[in-house]
Amino acid sequence: MKLGKVEFCHFLQILALFLCLSGMNQAELTRSRSKPYFQSGRTRTKRSWVWNQFFVLEEYMGTDPLYVGKLHSDVDKGDGSIKYILSGEGASSIFIIDENTGDIHATKRLDREEQAYYTLRAQALDRLTNKPVEPESEFVIKIQDINDNEPKFLDGPYTAGVPEMSPVGTSVVQVTATDADDPTYGNSARVVYSILQGQPYFSVEPKTGVIKTALPNMDREAKDQYLLVIQAKDMVGQNGGLSGTTSVTVTLTDVNDNPPRFPRRSYQYNVPESLPVASVVARIKAADADVGPNAEMEYKIVDGDGLGVFKISVDKDTQEGIITIQKELDFEAKTSYTLRIEAANMHVDPRFLSLGPFSDMTTVKIIVEDVDEPPVFTSRLYSMVVSEAAKVGTIIGTVAAHDPDASNSPVRYSIDRNTDLERYFNIDANSGVITTAKSLDRETNAVHNITVLAMESQNPAQIGRGYVAITILDINDNAPEFAMEYETTVCENAQPGQVIQKISAIDKDDPPNGHQFYFSLTAEAANNHNFTLQDNKDNTATVLTKRNGFRRQEQSVFYLPIFIVDSGSPSLSSTNTLTIRVCDCDAEGIAQTCNAEAYILPAGLSTGALIAILACVLTLLVLVLLIVTMRRRKKEPLIFDEERDIRENIVRYDDEGGGEEDTEAFDMAALRNLNIMRDTKTRRDVTPEIQFLSRPTFKSIPDNVIFREFIWERLKEADVDPCAPPYDSLQTYAFEGNGSVAESLSSLDSISSNSDQNYDYLSDWGPRFKRLADMYGTGPDCLYS
Repeated sequence: MKLGKVEFCHFLQILALFLCLSGMNQAELTRSRSKPYFQSGRTRTKRSWVWNQFFVLEEYMGTDPLYVGKLHSDVDKGDGSIKYILSGEGASSIFIIDENTGDIHATKRLDREEQAYYTLRAQALDRLTNKPVEPESEFVIKIQDINDNEPKFLDGPYTAGVPEMSPVGTSVVQVTATDADDPTYGNSARVVYSILQGQPYFSVEPKTGVIKTALPNMDREAKDQYLLVIQAKDMVGQNGGLSGTTSVTVTLTDVNDNPPRFPRRSYQYNVPESLPVASVVARIKAADADVGPNAEMEYKIVDGDGLGVFKISVDKDTQEGIITIQKELDFEAKTSYTLRIEAANMHVDPRFLSLGPFSDMTTVKIIVEDVDEPPVFTSRLYSMVVSEAAKVGTIIGTVAAHDPDASNSPVRYSIDRNTDLERYFNIDANSGVITTAKSLDRETNAVHNITVLAMESQNPAQIGRGYVAITILDINDNAPEFAMEYETTVCENAQPGQVIQKISAIDKDDPPNGHQFYFSLTAEAANNHNFTLQDNKDNTATVLTKRNGFRRQEQSVFYLPIFIVDSGSPSLSSTNTLTIRVCDCDAEGIAQTCNAEAYILPAGLSTGALIAILACVLTLLVLVLLIVTMRRRKKEPLIFDEERDIRENIVRYDDEGGGEEDTEAFDMAALRNLNIMRDTKTRRDVTPEIQFLSRPTFKSIPDNVIFREFIWERLKEADVDPCAPPYDSLQTYAFEGNGSVAESLSSLDSISSNSDQNYDYLSDWGPRFKRLADMYGTGPDCLYS
């Protein structure tokens, strides 16, 4: 077989390594003369172990155990008297020793990445005595590495970002690969990096794994993401080395390298003049290829004739410029506006100033459209005053409105009656003059807020609204009165000059200088001997007693008329009566009782006794009513219950019985007895009009004849009985049963009996009885004839 150049080199390297290790793995035991060794009472010179370190190549794939090395003591003469034993890590399981020759072999495949070395202990024993001839000592078996692990990127795949337009050599990210092989032996763990995909945009440092930009002026707006494939190869990148790869996603981050630009140099928008203030007129936007903060813009009006009428702001979400109205538009005053608007980036990168100014200009023309506007009042709010004494028809004031359109249509006025429900005011439809329509009262409503409507004559749908506040001026038209309802009391033991009440007055009027009231007793009460009045000159007055010894038995209530005068012009007055009750008071002057009737009640009859008497009387009345009610119920006839039982009784006529064998339905002995006289029985629930004669006795005849005669008689009685309908009673006709020779007793055959009952009168009872008349009538149209 021919070997290639690369395979031949590998073969020579492995062969040389194997020969070197074979020479190093033999250890010889030599005699040392430095110290004596005493054993079992015998004295001899100590012998020590001397050997080189053992090496075993990992990943051995052979079928025979791998030779590791040899242990030998100079005491061993080769006669088999010495045996060797091995202990420690992997002894007997991984490593075995020939106890005669001291050869050590590995029985399993070893992996340096799992365990790099094993520590064992060697012992030489006398085979006969089983005693050591050499001291026990440790040695190490080191696993020799081979290149059996490829480099791995433990942190991959990677993502990284680098600003666009970065210069060549800008570091992007560092990738790191690890190799599990021994880094201290050979080149198995020496890794170099290379880029398999991503050129010519990026490069990688072979030794460090640092990825850098390789092209200048990479533009995010052209391509914003790149996928790189990085390879790591061991054996310093030589042929035959193992390799691993990872991916790196590199995203170009944005920088402000694009200035804003308006798509158009001018814009035009039409706006109705009725558009409210703060309404949006237009939205414009300058295009910017950047994103995020690099695309943030600000707009401003730099020139034009609409600087004070319009303003522009930015929408933070869309970066649009929003033009809104600041003042009301008026087509009649100005028909168009021109705005010069600038858009500029808020965050400018000095590195890219050479790309041009990071701002742009455009022109916006706004055309104002005419609309039919409602009339406009000369003032938004009119203030008027009128005296409450004004007569009906008094002129209060005038409002004025005009049509702002070029047509200047005439205006008609009216009052919104929802704001003047009582119709206190009128307005002249042509002139706008407001007059009073009813008498006014300031105390009822001091201010009237009304709405005046102005309507175009040519277009009544256009209505303007004006607001009028009418203040009612006060006149002195209300007399003063007590400020409250006083409850005044005087003690029976009151002394002369004692204050019993302090009173004040109120007046619904509202004089400019405030109220001033004057109090006095009326002329008829001025000379009374019981009470007097003192005016305190502060809109209050004091009521005092003039004597002592008030007694409820003599007079329990006093009425004191008080005269009150206000300070109006002209002044008004009123007389108010103060009610004073005489009360029994305690030592501190606090009223206890003011009821004069308490003296009239008998001394021996208390309130509790009166309540008890009333309760007894009520109880007796209830008992009497119960007795009377029970007696009335006993006298009521019971005919209603009996009739209800009769009418609600359910009777079955379809029970045919059990034939002659049924001995429970009839008394068979009675039917066979010819001497029994059966009297005609009347119905218990009615009084029949026709009484039937008693039937004669039967002679001795056969049973079947007896039964037949009995049944036919009962059938005849039912047919000719005029009292049967509408009452129901239980009559058993059927006595057929099994084996009976009697014929069918159906009600349809009843008419065939020798009955002389005439049912022709049913035809005269109306449509409801037509069916019954057809069944039982004898006319030519009878269904059953």
